[in-house]
Amino acid sequence: MTQARSTPPVRKAVVPAAGLGTRHFPASHAVKKELFPIVAPDGIARALIHYHVLELLAAGIEQICIIVQPNDDKPIRAYFNGPDREYLKRLENYPNLAAEAERMPKLGERVCFAIQRRQEGYGHAVYQTKTFAADEMVLLCLGDHLFRGEPVSPYRRLADMARLCDGKSVSAVNRIGPEELKGFGVIAGKRRLGAPELIDVSLIIEKPNPAVAREKLRVDGLEADVFLGWFGMHLLAPSIYQVLEEMIRNDTRDRGEFQLTRAQDVLRQREGYLAIEMTGATRYDFGTPDDFVQSVQAFRMNL
Repeated sequence: MTQARSTPPVRKAVVPAAGLGTRHFPASHAVKKELFPIVAPDGIARALIHYHVLELLAAGIEQICIIVQPNDDKPIRAYFNGPDREYLKRLENYPNLAAEAERMPKLGERVCFAIQRRQEGYGHAVYQTKTFAADEMVLLCLGDHLFRGEPVSPYRRLADMARLCDGKSVSAVNRIGPEELKGFGVIAGKRRLGAPELIDVSLIIEKPNPAVAREKLRVDGLEADVFLGWFGMHLLAPSIYQVLEEMIRNDTRDRGEFQLTRAQDVLRQREGYLAIEMTGATRYDFGTPDDFVQSVQAFRMNL
């Protein structure tokens, strides 16, 4: 895809972590879900949110805003501050862990927080980062998922789209079946000639039923009953905040909440919207206890 105008690279990312963690209760009552330990292929156990920060910085992101409930910034700040001197001395016999501890405060310097004081939906949570975004594109990543891909990470791949998308929003999508439709926003659209992984989106529906998906949510090149749903990462144009502000002002809700997917479809209608199919990439879902158990093992083994 050729660049139609000069678009600056994306510098900012947003990671929502304001959920109540209800499905992980009572563990989430003791420790925020985003601080649950996840072991990487290198054998080091880090908090889930730690991996987001590492991957985003490696993708060229300079500032990361984590959306939290009131006071939930404190344990995350404490985590990235790293251990005190006494604990550091205990790590002297573990050089790789001591080096990790040394790096953590530097990571924390790139992190700030936005507070969602009321639980009113994903779109409402994202709107709390309007001041942070400051009229720039932002890379949005689900806080309870992690992502991997070869040879380029999904974080980098989507961040690089900022230079190519002509200012439009871009969502990562992957293939899903009818049984998965209830969990995702799903698109219809047409693939671009010469770049079939890029799709000009013609419709976005949140959690459609199979009949609606079969009728309205088709993308060329897919078999019957195969659809493209949200992968968990979005590159959002600054105009998303205007749409969200309008929805909140007009009390435009779906299932009682301000939904990001509705705002994304409004953007599609106003200025166009793109999707990129994340082939060769893996999404690890830690959102439910069963998914957590499966993803912990798969992430450790790099499956």
